[in-house]
Amino acid sequence: MANAVIMPRQGQSVESCIITSWNKKVGDKVAAGDILFSYETDKSAFDEKSEVEGTLLKVLFGEGDDVPCLETVCYIGNEGESIDDAGAAPEAKAEEKAEVKAEAPEAKPATEIVIPERTAGERVKISPRAKNLALKTGADLSRAGATGPNGRIIERDVVAALDAGYTVPTAKVEDFLAGRFTPEIKAEKAASAPVSAAAPTASPEAEYEDVKLPQIRKVIARSMHASLQECAQLTLNASFDATQIMAFRAAMKANGEAMGMGNITINDMILFAVAKTLPAHKSLNAHFLGDSMRFFRNVNLGIAVDTERGLMVPTVACAEKLSLSELAKASKAVITEAQSGTISPDKLKGASFTVSNLGAMGVESFTPVINPPQTGILGVCSLTKRVKEVGGAPVFYPCIPLSLTFDHRALDGAPAARFLRDLCINLENFSLLLAK
Repeated sequence: MANAVIMPRQGQSVESCIITSWNKKVGDKVAAGDILFSYETDKSAFDEKSEVEGTLLKVLFGEGDDVPCLETVCYIGNEGESIDDAGAAPEAKAEEKAEVKAEAPEAKPATEIVIPERTAGERVKISPRAKNLALKTGADLSRAGATGPNGRIIERDVVAALDAGYTVPTAKVEDFLAGRFTPEIKAEKAASAPVSAAAPTASPEAEYEDVKLPQIRKVIARSMHASLQECAQLTLNASFDATQIMAFRAAMKANGEAMGMGNITINDMILFAVAKTLPAHKSLNAHFLGDSMRFFRNVNLGIAVDTERGLMVPTVACAEKLSLSELAKASKAVITEAQSGTISPDKLKGASFTVSNLGAMGVESFTPVINPPQTGILGVCSLTKRVKEVGGAPVFYPCIPLSLTFDHRALDGAPAARFLRDLCINLENFSLLLAK
């Protein structure tokens, strides 16, 4: 009996994944452990390995297709075997399986967005990825189709609405999700998006190259634009005397690993100080939800990470409860997973505050952009030398500048400045902070 291969669910928040490439084609022999296809979520990339051996009998989706999780992707069996009575993959849930397609589906052009009839007050079926993207970008969901399983709005529907130019204030997106809408508007068909003429084929002497943006870059672009468009962002700059943490770092390099503490970096110490400082400043350890604030009891610390695929922000949960050594180990683990592209999407959400460190790049000052609905983000700059007066004489000292961007809708300048002041004090007195 032929075996069905499904699209795995990579994290509870993932509703669909995009197939990036096929390693096998119909008719190829497959051994257990062979890579069948590669796929990606918004943030991570994975390879799907075969658990059985046989022949690839049928492929239901092509490269670039957005496939719902737990949907059958292909069949493996004996050559010439029928797939009519194929065994379902054990992870598949019957209620989530869509009708099997005879051929790989073709993407619908923007002119064919079909908006289903909806009744005011009804619960809108929408995947978590589509919901998050709509809230970040202000996509007009009333103009979005519903091409997912069982009439669900999925991410590609939101992208289609954005590509057609349909955006609204975030409050209207929230109203739609809550069922507060006028049914007559929902029955309309979206107007055709303007279609530009195809670009002429580049000649061998062309001085440029047009490259299609990957999915992660599109998501980052929309998220950052929505952040600057919707938040009232203001940045405060300060710096702290790094003499003590530099001395502590030198001692750790000399003796830390011998004592089983591993490699503790300057970034680890700054993350530790942020985690210990935030609980006393709840407005920065929070989410701004429009008409309410969500204050977190724990510090779920987001760490901005530069990867080959783009910016990712993995989260270390309950960071304020960890020792310096534990936090250093946990942060390095999620950073490594993000850089390797194997991180679970569940580890890329839920942060209550974010730290972005560009010090290694020699950046002396910058304005970090908030990741909504968070209310703040800390930028860490490069180590530099400054002069201060000690006993009437000028003395050079190591200094690290910090840039705090906060959402002025959620808190005022004075509370933000107090957090920055307290953070600098804790970093300048790091040994005392460790003793708390």
